[in-house]
Amino acid sequence: MIDLKFIRENTEDVRQMLIDRHTEADLDRLVALDTRWRENLTHTQSLKAHQNQVSQQIAERKKAKQDATETITEMRKLSQEIKKLTAEANTTKTEIDTILLTIPNMPEASTPVGTSEEDNIEIKTWGELPNFDFELKPHWEIAEQLDIVDFQRGAKVAGSNFVLFKGLGARLERALIQFMLDLHTTQHGYTEISPPFLANRPAMTGTGQIPKLEADMYRCDRDEENPDSDLFLIPTAEVPVTNIFAGEILSGDELPIYYTAYTPCFRREAGAYGKDTRGLQRIHQFDKVEMVKFTTPESSSAEHETLLANAENVLQALGLPYRVVQHCTVELSFAAAKCYDIEVWAPARQRFLEVSSCSNFEAFQARRANIRFRREAGARPEFIHTLNASGTALPRVVIALLETYQNPDGTVRLPAVLQPYMGGLNQIG
Repeated sequence: MIDLKFIRENTEDVRQMLIDRHTEADLDRLVALDTRWRENLTHTQSLKAHQNQVSQQIAERKKAKQDATETITEMRKLSQEIKKLTAEANTTKTEIDTILLTIPNMPEASTPVGTSEEDNIEIKTWGELPNFDFELKPHWEIAEQLDIVDFQRGAKVAGSNFVLFKGLGARLERALIQFMLDLHTTQHGYTEISPPFLANRPAMTGTGQIPKLEADMYRCDRDEENPDSDLFLIPTAEVPVTNIFAGEILSGDELPIYYTAYTPCFRREAGAYGKDTRGLQRIHQFDKVEMVKFTTPESSSAEHETLLANAENVLQALGLPYRVVQHCTVELSFAAAKCYDIEVWAPARQRFLEVSSCSNFEAFQARRANIRFRREAGARPEFIHTLNASGTALPRVVIALLETYQNPDGTVRLPAVLQPYMGGLNQIG
């Protein structure tokens, strides 16, 4: 979340940010509550100081055998008033925190102001878009003809927008996961993590999925008698991996920390109903390899660029053309200060498909999850900066692979880097 002091001192900048992001938050209510809360605290502290002073006087009167009954009665009334004010302050602070959780992150200075995805900026492209001398098939036709994805039986088991990989399709998924993990751990310096596939409400709140995106999450049945049962299927490995250090203070010499993890991801995508539902483009359960970084504030910008390069290396190794775009303000995710999207080229669709969002959250997630570090022993704790990127999400990579490497006879070539993970096969079919 954004620091309350920052909002207090830069209210109009925050108001403009909400306009630029095309989002709403009760900023006026927040400012009024903050003023009331601080006045309450000042008044309460004044009363407590008076209470301490009079308490000393009462002790002195008792010591001198003097009657202090009237003063004691007054102090009892004062104690009740302090208790009432404290309760009011706690209620006000709870409402302040509730509103703070609805305010998105401040965009980083280089983020362009925009009103739609058309205002995203293309930063770079890589690879030549392939040309074909035969009629291309879309990935769902290729997958069905090769019998590597069963769309109908996946839907029969779990409902629409769930799929079933089978045979060499399942092996291709596993090969891609293993290839990406090996790349990030052996060449990019990441430590592999195998996290839980469930996350509790504080963890989901810490990374910003809740309350903003709760409607898109899969929530487990809850046991009202057990507060630990309020669990969600994770929408991304970002949630459990970022929260590894929730509530902790790290040593500055531990930073930066790089983690990578494979997990399945679960998203209802309630707001995307009816969009791109054919094939693998938008499914409710998908595999993804994630990269997460924990850094000092002054290094997070440079770490963001290397994080982007790490994600790009996946597509370069697979030989898949792509482009990188920087999000404008209205396209930024709720928690991001700056974000790049990597979009892979799908030849049959004749369009770019997002396979990685590479985000710098600065201190936004760390403040929500209370992740801090000390530069040296005894130094004041500071909020860490967190970053993450998909490295990468698999369904659209599979789309690009099937469509880019298809042959006229319906077979699909395999990139050289995947062949060792596919038992030496050089094509499917």
